[in-house]
Amino acid sequence: MSGAKEIKDRINTIKNTQKITNAMYLISTTKMRKAKNEYEKTKPFFDMLNQEFSRMLRRVDSVDSSYFYTDEEKMGEGGAGREVCAIFVITADKGLAGSYNSNVIRETERLMKKYKKTYLYVMGEVGRAYFYKHNIPMVESYSYPAMDPSLHIARKTASAILTGFDEGLYKDVFIVYTNINGITEVVERKRILPLNRRRFLERIGPGEDSYENYEFYPSFTDVIDNVVPMYLAGFIYGAMIDSFCSEQNARMTAMNSANDNAEEIMSELSVEYNRVRQAAITQEITEVAAGAKALRRKKKKKTGEAVS
Repeated sequence: MSGAKEIKDRINTIKNTQKITNAMYLISTTKMRKAKNEYEKTKPFFDMLNQEFSRMLRRVDSVDSSYFYTDEEKMGEGGAGREVCAIFVITADKGLAGSYNSNVIRETERLMKKYKKTYLYVMGEVGRAYFYKHNIPMVESYSYPAMDPSLHIARKTASAILTGFDEGLYKDVFIVYTNINGITEVVERKRILPLNRRRFLERIGPGEDSYENYEFYPSFTDVIDNVVPMYLAGFIYGAMIDSFCSEQNARMTAMNSANDNAEEIMSELSVEYNRVRQAAITQEITEVAAGAKALRRKKKKKTGEAVS
């Protein structure tokens, strides 16, 4: 059994750790609120862009663009003729967020197994360190942008991905990120290229398609091909914000669990401390009583010798 001093020192250490976890919880709350506010400033633009994108696709029977599937192409992952893909992976720059990073990396590795070759675009120091450690090559990685999502990084990423797609390096492009579903974080894996025209048409609700016919100049394909980079940048930016908010939410959950565990441990240590302290007091009282009793015996013995 540990002594009272050791237990007291351990309680103080846990209290100091708890101050850190409480601070991290509050910081994550502030960061998540700030990120959501920044996203709300740009969300109306991209919502309208998606809406107009869907309406434009409604005006034609088919899309003759390299950014869209043709009717003959198979959409399955790793299908015939689709042996190379690009994956944009969003992890965090730091740990202490539960299984947030490991879930994203695990989903990325599952997807990589379906293709013979993969081009990785990795955001987040945790992801970079993992793939570097396991000798998995990366086309591009970004230094500390996960903690500060920006539209500039989203546009840069979209441009790099489109360049490789236009050059024919890969035929499928995926994004792996984390989104908040209710109060839990869910890893999302979505194909962002080629695009599926049918999915855009499904987004048009009743009464939203009442505009007159569009006129496309110089051609429908040219207009669509110019809109795709903006659409892709908006989608990536939204995924970056979702991932950042999910990271903060995961860290808040982890810190809250740490605080609860600290309270439980301190409660147990307090009981043990009181038990050890009480045992020490009892021992001291016993020793004092035994000493007093010995002194009385010694005094009586001396008194008896003097009388004789």
